[in-house]
Amino acid sequence: MSITYKMYTMCMVQDKDKVLLINRPDKKGFPGYIAPGGKVDFPESFVNGAIREVQEETGLIVKDIIYKGLEEFCDPHTNLRYMVFNYLATSFEGSLLENPPEGELLWVNKEEALKLPMQSWFARRFPLFFQEGTFELSYVWDEKTRETLDKTERYYSLAPVQQH
Repeated sequence: MSITYKMYTMCMVQDKDKVLLINRPDKKGFPGYIAPGGKVDFPESFVNGAIREVQEETGLIVKDIIYKGLEEFCDPHTNLRYMVFNYLATSFEGSLLENPPEGELLWVNKEEALKLPMQSWFARRFPLFFQEGTFELSYVWDEKTRETLDKTERYYSLAPVQQH
């Protein structure tokens, strides 16, 4: 049995109380507001893929970037494992592109972002970028019936620092 692995990144760019989102048009797939991201090129690392995707889609070069977690979808009928490695960037340099390739760029107040039209999976993941620690979300998904067959959701706090 052959399994197809697709590996992507998503990087939430935060500037104080605002986040940078892309308003993706229907023709691009995943319409609505979403954070920058895309396919990881072989053999680049996941974090370098996230940095590159942010620069290609927004023009910004992210600096302080931290790993937030993994969300994956597995379809047992097509043998597809679709993995998204998620990051949060809290500093950057450069300026926004005038004609971004993936859709209109918009700085949005973090507290207002979930009121915007977006994919349900992105709305579910959105608050996790800002929580302490990391997450691991794994869904067994039947694309034909559009049903979740199984799920694992784990949230990991940062380990306490040992005092000497």
